[in-house]
Amino acid sequence: MITRTNIESAYARIVSRICRTPVMQVALPGIRQPVVLKLECFQYSGSFKARGAFNSLIENPAAKTAGVAAASGGNHGAAVAHVAQALGLRARIFVPSISSPAKVARIRSCGAEVIQGGANYAEALALCEAHIAKTGAVSVHAYNAEPTLAGQGTLGLELEDQCPGLDTVLVAVGGGGLIGGVAAWYQERAGIISVEPETCTALHAARAAGKPVRVEVSGVAADSLGASEIGALAFEIAQAHVDGCLLVPDAEIDRAQMWLWHHHRIMTEPGGATVLAALLSGIYKPEDNEKVCAVICGANVDPSKFAV
Repeated sequence: MITRTNIESAYARIVSRICRTPVMQVALPGIRQPVVLKLECFQYSGSFKARGAFNSLIENPAAKTAGVAAASGGNHGAAVAHVAQALGLRARIFVPSISSPAKVARIRSCGAEVIQGGANYAEALALCEAHIAKTGAVSVHAYNAEPTLAGQGTLGLELEDQCPGLDTVLVAVGGGGLIGGVAAWYQERAGIISVEPETCTALHAARAAGKPVRVEVSGVAADSLGASEIGALAFEIAQAHVDGCLLVPDAEIDRAQMWLWHHHRIMTEPGGATVLAALLSGIYKPEDNEKVCAVICGANVDPSKFAV
């Protein structure tokens, strides 16, 4: 299991390469006290994924000769492409047909080769794995690898330094890399709550079954939270340190996305707005004086959606 020591080592390794993303307090309707937002949407490449990608590649000599390969719904691919460009590495990114054009364009803008194929992340991953087997390229898994989770856990380390004494941290879940890392950092020092769309339920279904199981994925956040099965590493951590699993409908995710834009002029993708949807909808109701943080995890979205 990923430890705090692993995460501290990862932070020392990558701190000069990542953005220390800001936090802000916001007043939400129906909630008495302010809620903290951790604005990881301002991270390099547009999401928290840059943390894990840097930790995976920054001291990996094989990547210099063989190049790197990754499968992604979009955000992980953008992060790997950004990191590869920063480190002078060749990158090939496999994305499914559901990936948004904005995310595919972001990957290409960093100089990576994009291979678009497969109906979902799992099918794109199969294409990526075949390429790795053939070429020897270094794999950078989106969520089910220890360097990835330790890198994502640096968000928790950073957040605790910025906002000591939090009671609860809400984290959106796809394959589990972010919640696995954050939960491994906080352990019992804060309640960790997962939030998933009703149409992408990898962790919720795994908790119900007692093991990772395959689920069908669809909906507005499928390109970022649409893993068909929770990662084994993240599931082990979640069983020990995640205190609750919430589901939110797509309509509430859309509403939260637009609320953040209209009230604070922050653009986030549906996956990034998912935790805020749990609060705005009342699906998660903080206790009086509960210190809550919602991690706004990604911003790779077509800006034209907000031109209203």
